[in-house]
Amino acid sequence: MPGGRLTQQERRQIAQGLADGLAYAEIARSLERPTSTITREVMRNGGPAAYRADLAHRATERRAHRRKHTPARAQESPAQGHGHDAEAMREYEESFTTLLMQQGLPKMMARVLTCIFTADTGSLTASELVQRLQVSPASVSKAVAFLESQGLVRRERDERRRERYLVDDDVWYQATIASAHGAAQVAEIARQGVGILGRDSPAAAHLENIARFSDFVSESILRAAAQAREVLFTKPETPAGDTVAPSSERG
Repeated sequence: MPGGRLTQQERRQIAQGLADGLAYAEIARSLERPTSTITREVMRNGGPAAYRADLAHRATERRAHRRKHTPARAQESPAQGHGHDAEAMREYEESFTTLLMQQGLPKMMARVLTCIFTADTGSLTASELVQRLQVSPASVSKAVAFLESQGLVRRERDERRRERYLVDDDVWYQATIASAHGAAQVAEIARQGVGILGRDSPAAAHLENIARFSDFVSESILRAAAQAREVLFTKPETPAGDTVAPSSERG
């Protein structure tokens, strides 16, 4: 499978594939590239509706030029702990950010959330986010405010009274529950349509199928989320017999 940076010709093939309505996976297969490469390329260059091959190629060249001619910038960023490979981490953070953007987050909000997720400290201050992302304090402030409003991050003060932003382990559970509730709302509005259109109409039959499907998905998600939360976040108890029983039987 080819590696390295996308060529201008490959970008033109991506643009043509998008114009033809092909999925990212289909475009990736035709280029013998990972689907994640195509997804990241499209999302960082305007999305499927605004992607332009020549503009994307020039933007990539500009980014490469900036990285090549600004070595001090890497020194300003916090050092990677635990032996992390800086280049591998950058690629991973780009992939994570792209995924979050596909889920509906604006780019800056997705970058901030990814930054917090991948911080070994588990939390970051506003100044640390500014330094790591190389953006303005106002951009970070706006992104954090949005993420807080969505329940994706929260703030707490450290021993130096600085505000730190972190993501609770429970955030994915809450996001999943919100998704289940969204599916339940789809079912509810679809059934309202059934009542208005009358059960004998073809449109009502279609809406009823939507409602049944959405109900099933919502209930399944809620059950799975509850089970996963119990299994993953319940701390195992130490068996009493491991320590107590031997001493109580001595005589």
